[in-house]
Amino acid sequence: MKQITMLAMSEPIELNAETLEGLYAELGDAAAEDIICRAMEELAVKLAQVDRLYRSHQIDMMRKTVRSMSAIAGQIGMSMLARVAGDVLICVDAGDSTALAAVVQRLMRAGESSLTEIWQAQDLSI
Repeated sequence: MKQITMLAMSEPIELNAETLEGLYAELGDAAAEDIICRAMEELAVKLAQVDRLYRSHQIDMMRKTVRSMSAIAGQIGMSMLARVAGDVLICVDAGDSTALAAVVQRLMRAGESSLTEIWQAQDLSI
Protein backbone atom coordinates (compact mmCIF):
# COMPACT_ATOMS: atom_id res chain seq x y z
CA MET A 1 0.00 0.00 0.00
CA LYS A 2 1.32 3.43 -0.94
CA GLN A 3 1.47 6.30 1.45
CA ILE A 4 -0.18 9.55 0.41
CA THR A 5 1.47 12.77 1.45
CA MET A 6 -0.72 15.81 1.90
CA LEU A 7 0.91 19.07 0.93
CA ALA A 8 0.15 22.15 2.98
CA MET A 9 -1.12 24.76 0.57
CA SER A 10 -0.51 28.32 1.63
CA GLU A 11 0.23 31.54 -0.15
CA PRO A 12 2.71 34.15 1.01
CA ILE A 13 0.82 37.41 0.90
CA GLU A 14 2.09 40.66 -0.53
CA LEU A 15 0.38 43.86 0.51
CA ASN A 16 1.63 47.07 -1.01
CA ALA A 17 1.94 49.28 2.06
CA GLU A 18 2.59 52.35 -0.10
CA THR A 19 -0.79 51.95 -1.78
CA LEU A 20 -2.55 51.65 1.56
CA GLU A 21 -0.62 54.56 3.05
CA GLY A 22 -1.49 56.62 -0.01
CA LEU A 23 -5.19 55.92 0.47
CA TYR A 24 -5.02 57.02 4.09
CA ALA A 25 -3.00 60.13 3.24
CA GLU A 26 -5.27 61.14 0.37
CA LEU A 27 -8.65 60.33 1.90
CA GLY A 28 -8.12 60.46 5.66
CA ASP A 29 -8.56 57.59 8.07
CA ALA A 30 -12.34 57.27 8.05
CA ALA A 31 -12.80 57.44 4.28
CA ALA A 32 -9.86 55.13 3.59
CA GLU A 33 -11.14 52.54 6.06
CA ASP A 34 -14.60 52.78 4.47
CA ILE A 35 -13.19 52.20 0.99
CA ILE A 36 -10.99 49.33 2.14
CA CYS A 37 -13.88 47.67 3.96
CA ARG A 38 -16.17 47.97 0.94
CA ALA A 39 -13.42 46.64 -1.34
CA MET A 40 -12.85 43.69 1.00
CA GLU A 41 -16.56 42.88 0.99
CA GLU A 42 -16.67 43.09 -2.79
CA LEU A 43 -13.61 40.86 -3.12
CA ALA A 44 -15.15 38.26 -0.81
CA VAL A 45 -18.31 38.23 -2.93
CA LYS A 46 -16.28 38.00 -6.13
CA LEU A 47 -14.19 35.11 -4.78
CA ALA A 48 -17.40 33.17 -4.15
CA GLN A 49 -18.66 34.09 -7.63
CA VAL A 50 -15.44 32.94 -9.27
CA ASP A 51 -15.67 29.60 -7.48
CA ARG A 52 -19.31 29.14 -8.48
CA LEU A 53 -18.75 30.24 -12.09
CA TYR A 54 -15.69 28.04 -12.50
CA ARG A 55 -17.50 24.99 -11.12
CA SER A 56 -20.46 25.61 -13.45
CA HIS A 57 -18.13 26.08 -16.45
CA GLN A 58 -19.22 29.69 -17.06
CA ILE A 59 -15.71 30.72 -17.98
CA ASP A 60 -16.63 33.93 -19.85
CA MET A 61 -18.55 35.25 -16.84
CA MET A 62 -15.76 34.09 -14.53
CA ARG A 63 -13.25 36.00 -16.66
CA LYS A 64 -15.21 39.24 -16.21
CA THR A 65 -15.42 38.69 -12.45
CA VAL A 66 -11.68 37.98 -12.21
CA ARG A 67 -10.85 41.14 -14.20
CA SER A 68 -12.91 43.16 -11.76
CA MET A 69 -11.23 41.43 -8.80
CA SER A 70 -7.81 42.27 -10.18
CA ALA A 71 -8.66 45.96 -10.44
CA ILE A 72 -10.12 46.14 -6.93
CA ALA A 73 -7.20 44.24 -5.42
CA GLY A 74 -4.71 46.56 -7.07
CA GLN A 75 -6.50 49.65 -5.78
CA ILE A 76 -6.16 48.56 -2.16
CA GLY A 77 -2.61 47.22 -2.33
CA MET A 78 -3.26 43.50 -2.75
CA SER A 79 -0.56 43.19 -5.38
CA MET A 80 -0.15 39.42 -5.20
CA LEU A 81 -3.89 38.82 -5.50
CA ALA A 82 -4.03 41.13 -8.51
CA ARG A 83 -1.12 39.24 -10.08
CA VAL A 84 -2.73 35.82 -9.53
CA ALA A 85 -5.98 37.14 -11.00
CA GLY A 86 -3.95 38.17 -14.05
CA ASP A 87 -2.58 34.62 -14.23
CA VAL A 88 -6.15 33.28 -14.30
CA LEU A 89 -6.92 35.57 -17.24
CA ILE A 90 -3.83 34.31 -19.08
CA CYS A 91 -4.97 30.71 -18.61
CA VAL A 92 -8.49 31.51 -19.81
CA ASP A 93 -7.20 33.37 -22.86
CA ALA A 94 -4.79 30.52 -23.68
CA GLY A 95 -7.56 27.94 -23.33
CA ASP A 96 -5.41 25.93 -20.93
CA SER A 97 -7.96 24.16 -18.75
CA THR A 98 -5.36 22.23 -16.75
CA ALA A 99 -3.43 25.35 -15.78
CA LEU A 100 -6.72 27.18 -15.18
CA ALA A 101 -7.81 24.58 -12.62
CA ALA A 102 -4.57 25.03 -10.68
CA VAL A 103 -4.50 28.82 -10.89
CA VAL A 104 -8.16 29.21 -9.90
CA GLN A 105 -7.41 27.23 -6.75
CA ARG A 106 -4.37 29.42 -6.14
CA LEU A 107 -6.61 32.48 -6.58
CA MET A 108 -8.98 31.13 -3.92
CA ARG A 109 -6.11 30.59 -1.45
CA ALA A 110 -4.52 33.94 -2.26
CA GLY A 111 -7.84 35.74 -1.96
CA GLU A 112 -8.69 34.29 1.41
CA SER A 113 -5.18 34.91 2.74
CA SER A 114 -5.10 38.46 1.36
CA LEU A 115 -8.44 39.34 2.92
CA THR A 116 -7.26 38.01 6.27
CA GLU A 117 -3.95 39.86 6.01
CA ILE A 118 -5.45 43.22 5.09
CA TRP A 119 -8.08 42.85 7.82
CA GLN A 120 -5.34 42.30 10.38
CA ALA A 121 -3.25 45.15 8.96
CA GLN A 122 -6.25 47.47 9.09
CA ASP A 123 -6.84 46.50 12.72
CA LEU A 124 -3.26 47.61 13.40
CA SER A 125 -3.99 51.00 11.78
CA ILE A 126 -1.48 51.01 8.96
